[in-house]
Amino acid sequence: MLAGSAALLLTVAGCGHTDEEMAAKQREIDKLSADLKTANGQLAEDQAKYGQAQSEINELRGQLKQAGVDSDKLKQAVAEYKQRSEQLAAIEQRFRDLKTRLDKLTQVGLKVVVRNNRMVIQLPGDVLFDSGKDELKATGKDVLAQVAQVIGSDGTLAQRIFQVAGHTDNEPYGGGPFKDNWGLSVSRARTVLLYLITPKEATKPGAKPTGKGGGGLNPKNWSAAGYGETDPIAGTVENQSKDDRNKNRRVELVLQPNVEEMLNLNNIK
Repeated sequence: MLAGSAALLLTVAGCGHTDEEMAAKQREIDKLSADLKTANGQLAEDQAKYGQAQSEINELRGQLKQAGVDSDKLKQAVAEYKQRSEQLAAIEQRFRDLKTRLDKLTQVGLKVVVRNNRMVIQLPGDVLFDSGKDELKATGKDVLAQVAQVIGSDGTLAQRIFQVAGHTDNEPYGGGPFKDNWGLSVSRARTVLLYLITPKEATKPGAKPTGKGGGGLNPKNWSAAGYGETDPIAGTVENQSKDDRNKNRRVELVLQPNVEEMLNLNNIK
């Protein structure tokens, strides 16, 4: 017995560790064991959450399938939506580019605006015509010549479709050759249209222009319409001040969107 005890003491002494060191190692082992236990517990909790989430996903898939929605079709729908969104962004950028091109007309005092979801060049009626008349004034021809120059010299604008829209104020028109405001607005729109699509005058060097030429734009891209007093930009159809009436007497060149360009142009105001 004494011999065995002596051997044990020799063995412990031979390890070279003090009681404090052994206690410290034991504490480290206990901490590692506790950390491992905590990690195992967290792993079990995460696995349970994963299993629950997977179960919910499978349940949703089942509901979609029961509702007739296939996951592949859903992916296809998302892809198509993304493609359409990109197309709309490209269209919007195209209109931004068109507006930048048309903004050159502001240099001659014209307004380019977005109205009723259409891009519009507004031409003051008093600049184009005398009161109650549909014959272009000299200043009107000068303005339209500059408009035609901007549109005709730009390959993109020259290929677009435009409508010339005539508008009047709300003062009744009667007794004249146009019968009413409808007739006056239509006739003025037609006059502007004819000037824009009339071929440019070909003059010889040194010869004076006769003034019979026009804007030289492609007639296939242009049409005309009259709105009378029904579409005011100031006041209402029933009530207009003198300033309102001045603004409402106008001719508009309306850029017509293509079918794929039917989007909200208010985004580019």
